[in-house]
Amino acid sequence: MRGAEFLASIDTYLEQLRRQIAALDRAQLAGFAALLRTACDEGRQIFIMGNGGSAATASHFACDFNKGLSYRREKRYKFICLNDNLPMLTAYANDVGYDAVFVEQLKNFLCAGDLVIGISGSGNSANVVRAVEFANAQGAVTVALTGYDGGRLRRAAQHCVHVDVHDMQLVEDIHMVLDHMSMRVVGQEG
Repeated sequence: MRGAEFLASIDTYLEQLRRQIAALDRAQLAGFAALLRTACDEGRQIFIMGNGGSAATASHFACDFNKGLSYRREKRYKFICLNDNLPMLTAYANDVGYDAVFVEQLKNFLCAGDLVIGISGSGNSANVVRAVEFANAQGAVTVALTGYDGGRLRRAAQHCVHVDVHDMQLVEDIHMVLDHMSMRVVGQEG
């Protein structure tokens, strides 16, 4: 069989992923789902952001909830991905600084009671931490999706879904699982 030399590594990776999923704190998962449902029920905006792979996850969340979960429904999600507007992102990065790219966008749109989700595998993305701290000061509800030890973001956010593993690929995989699982769970008519 072609690729047989990769089978052991594939099995190892999948087993590590399975163990990390099994170790997730179910109360954190349920709490996150409840925050998403509440935001929708109350007509709140949901801001989400990240860098690198976490930016892709943030964008995927926005697509899944704005289209996948809202299409043909009366109550619709209002996800805004702060890393999706490249001209705005680069303008703030160039003129103000990369640490300000998310907080400056929040200054335009954030209202008290809105939900702000920061994704950072390490938990130490300065621009995400700064945006969550700003959101807290404005009366928003904040959630961190983290890995490793959770870093500064875990301590800054009011709520956290933490993946306790020091492996960026496993953390990012589980953050994507969280997107699809949350979409499925909150999409059920209750």
